[in-house]
Amino acid sequence: MSTGDPYMDAAIGEARAGLEQGGIPIGSVLVHRGAIIGRGRNQRQQRGSVVLHGEMDALENAGRHAGSVYRESTLYTTLSPCAMCSGAILLYGIPRVVIGENRTFMGEEALLRARGVTVDVLQDRRCIELMERFIRDYPQLWNEDIGL
Repeated sequence: MSTGDPYMDAAIGEARAGLEQGGIPIGSVLVHRGAIIGRGRNQRQQRGSVVLHGEMDALENAGRHAGSVYRESTLYTTLSPCAMCSGAILLYGIPRVVIGENRTFMGEEALLRARGVTVDVLQDRRCIELMERFIRDYPQLWNEDIGL
């Protein structure tokens, strides 16, 4: 089911792929001038990484770009970004973040807004259901991911 937003649909596709690989279902895409330049999913389980949240993986997969590219980009993510991912958004000057949902986890949205980032929260039912099911079925893994 599509929302009519191909970028959020792509982020959800990344989240679902991550879940199928045994990971945490959080996905993200970085969009510049209408094109997806980076796709990512939470890779902490799959790659044994302490930093590869969905947003960080999308940035990593986007590769190196001039600062102007990031300052013209939008990051789509299925879940409200944590402090680490919000720091990367601020570091690279990404001006807009579109969030699938923040009901299961409220990240650093206030910080992003205070620093001038436009934050749009969709409360997409697909994102909520993915995370609710995952948190219910794998609470220990979820708590590890968010540092509890």
